[in-house]
Formats: sequence, structure tokens, C-alpha cells
Amino acid sequence: MTAAPRSEPDAPIASVRSRLSPKLLHDLRSPLNQIIGYSELLVEEAAGERAEGLVRDLQKIRAAGHRMLAIIDQNFTSGARSALAVADEDETRLSGSIPVRPRPAVASGLLLVVDDDATNRDVLSRRLKRHGHGVETASCGAEALRLLSEAAFDVVLLDIMMPDMDGYEVLRRIKADERLQHIPVIMISALNEVQSVVRCIEAGADDYLAKPFNPTLLKARIGACLEKKRGRDRESALFEELQRNYKQLEEVEKLRDDMRNMIVHDLRTPLTAVIVGVEMLGKYGALNERQHDMMAIALGGGRTLLGMINDLLDVEKMESGSTQLKYEELSAAELLAGAVEQVASLAENGQTVLVTDIASDLPLFRGDQNKLSRTLVNLIANAIKFTRAGTVTISASHGDGETIRFEVRDTGKGIPSEAFERIFEKFGQLDSRNTVGTGLGLAFCKLAVEAHGGHIKVESTPDAGSTFSFTIPLTRP
Repeated sequence: MTAAPRSEPDAPIASVRSRLSPKLLHDLRSPLNQIIGYSELLVEEAAGERAEGLVRDLQKIRAAGHRMLAIIDQNFTSGARSALAVADEDETRLSGSIPVRPRPAVASGLLLVVDDDATNRDVLSRRLKRHGHGVETASCGAEALRLLSEAAFDVVLLDIMMPDMDGYEVLRRIKADERLQHIPVIMISALNEVQSVVRCIEAGADDYLAKPFNPTLLKARIGACLEKKRGRDRESALFEELQRNYKQLEEVEKLRDDMRNMIVHDLRTPLTAVIVGVEMLGKYGALNERQHDMMAIALGGGRTLLGMINDLLDVEKMESGSTQLKYEELSAAELLAGAVEQVASLAENGQTVLVTDIASDLPLFRGDQNKLSRTLVNLIANAIKFTRAGTVTISASHGDGETIRFEVRDTGKGIPSEAFERIFEKFGQLDSRNTVGTGLGLAFCKLAVEAHGGHIKVESTPDAGSTFSFTIPLTRP
């Protein structure tokens, strides 16, 4: 069956078209959409029973419904020049084939159908259930919002033209609610108008379908929205799991830190007593050479352990921000000389030479003498430790801007570049085999320098030595 060519509507028809409201067009199309929808459902039922004659008659009813819609679109809406031709082609195609009843899919989502027309709700619900979905219905916007607050829906199919609260307002409220805004919304309407589509998409709708629905297109659009919803649900579940794990990790770390601090505090008192006791041994009688050596070893080990405990406590305080720096006017030359004096004995094996290089015109600056002295001592001691035989140069000079730059350069084995960051971490240092061990010295240095508003860094070349340098502002930050 071929449609005859049609001329443009005359002036009276154009006048009528201009006076038809979207509501009247909606009311004209809705019954035809229902006829088409029910006929499609019946065609599938009859096809399953191989009732070919009934199927052909139902297809004719469906095609007639499409033709009536095409006539309405041709005469009372714009942009539908070929609508009748499409309807005629559809009728010809349907008359020659009998569809196979689709196999129901596994239930894959809970859908909410919102439409003020009971027949529309029934047609769409039956179609969706046939696709394997769970379906709830609402007759108005208020009921839809209530159901959304009570159950976890996967997709909402929302009619636009409803009394009291239209689909645009329901969509706005859904997207404004943090609990609901991630639910995909497909807007449905008997009017297929570009302006309406654009308005819905701009308001946050995920898709738009015009009645009557193409069953294949309806299934595909809902499937796409379900995939999007599941993806968001997986992301939300993963984020919540990460938050729980992070909270548990924080609790474990706090427990570990609290336990470590308690142990460290409890260790310091008896360790101090041991050191004092060993020091007092020499005052209660003469000691032979071997006893002196053993006492020196014990004192050295005790003082080293006490220094580690003090470093740990200081690092913890600086990390928590509870350490207050004691600022005073300092001389770079005196600070450097005092630090070198403390570690000079480490280089007394004669194989490592300490060299100082201090600029003559350095101004005084403000800083915490104890923290900066310990920083230099740690850096110089490390340089001596990793320079079995060679030179360690300690210098102070003008830095960039209003800063003083301290530098400790050695000729040792160097540090691999992949360890540059780790060596400044708590419990991370480089041992003589160029592997990361445990320690606090460089972590303390980094925190002390940064507490002054300065910056510390390392430069190194394998088998050519390392240079640790840090800058301190001339004035208190």
C-alpha cells in the first residue's frame, strides 16, 4: 500500500494547527498510543501461539494506529512531512511477517513508571515486565517522590504532561535530592518536540522517549540506563569500602603510634638509670683496662639508644605540630663549628678528612640552635659513615633570596636516585649496602628544616658521592 503524494496544508488547516495546544495534541495522541501498545503486546502473545490470522489482523490495527498518528503529525505538528509514508511502509512491512515472541530476560532492575493515565501505566508496565524488570507505578509526581524515598529504584520513566506537578518539576526535585540524583530518569511524552527534548536533557534527564514506544528501542535505552546506574553503584560501593578501610587504617595507625609512644616514654626512664649507673661504676673502685672498655661500650650503646628514643619523640612532636621552635640569633660559622666538633671523633680513623668552607660575609640569622645543630650533626655523621676513605666538606654560604645555605658533601658510594624520597621518610635511611633500612636521622632533618620554613634536598651520583643541602630563611617565617 503506497501513500499518495500530499500537498502542503491549506490556510484553514494551518490556522487550526496554530490554535491547537500541546495539551490537546497530547490528548489526541494518547488513545492511539494505547491502541498501538496493546496491539503490540497482543501480537507477541498471538505469535507465540502461532495464530497467524490473528497476528495479521492485530498488525493491521497497529499499522492503522500509526497511520492515524501520522495524519495528526502531518496536519497539526511541524516537521512531519514524511510521517504518512513511514506509516505506509510500516504497514507493508508488518503485513508480510509474523514476529517471534521474545524470550523474557532475567529481571535486571526495579523501574518506576510515572504517568497520570492508568492505561498508559498498564501498557508500559506490561511491556517492561515482559522484558524481565520489576515495575512499580505512580499516578502523579507527589506519589512518585514518595515511592522514590521508600525504595531503591534503578530507573524512572517519567511522563511530562501531568496535572498538579508536571514531569519537569518532578525531574528537578529528583536531581536536587542528593539521595536520588544518581537514579537515571527517562522522560516520556506523547509529543516528540525538539524543545521538550532539549529542556529535559538540560535539566538532567538521561534520555527521552516519544510515544508510541518502539519495543527494541525502549529495551535498549533502559538497558543503557541500567548499566550507567550499576556503574555508579559500583563506584559508590568502592568509595564506601575505601572510606571504611581508610578509617580502619587510621585507627590502627593511631593505636600503633599510641603504643609506640607509651613504650618509648617508659623506656627512657630506666635507660637513663642504666646509663647513670654505668657511669658511676668508675667512682666505686679502680677498673682494669678490659673493664673500662666494656663500660665504654655499654655507655656508647645506651647513649645511642637514648638518642634514638629522643629522636623518635621529637619526630612525633614535629609531625603533630606540637613542637615550638626556640628562636634566637645564630651565627652560621659557630653553628657549623659546633656540629663538626661533635662528630670529629667519628673521622679519627685517619681515612676520612673533614673540610669546612664558610663564607666570610654571612649575616646572623634567627633559628632554633638545638634543632639546626642536630640537623648538621646527623648529616655530617651520615657522610662520614658512608665515606670509608675520602673527604667530607661542610659549607655555609648565601642561598637564593634571603636565605643561608648549608651543605654537606662527601666522596662516598653515592645514593641511588630511586631512594631520594624514601631516605627522608620516618624509619627510612640508606645503609652501607645501599638498601633502605630503619632510622630517624634524615626524617628529623627534614622536619626541622621545614619547621624553619626552609627546604632540604639531596643530589648524588653512584660511586661519586652525595651532597645534602638545606636552606634557612634569615628571618623567622
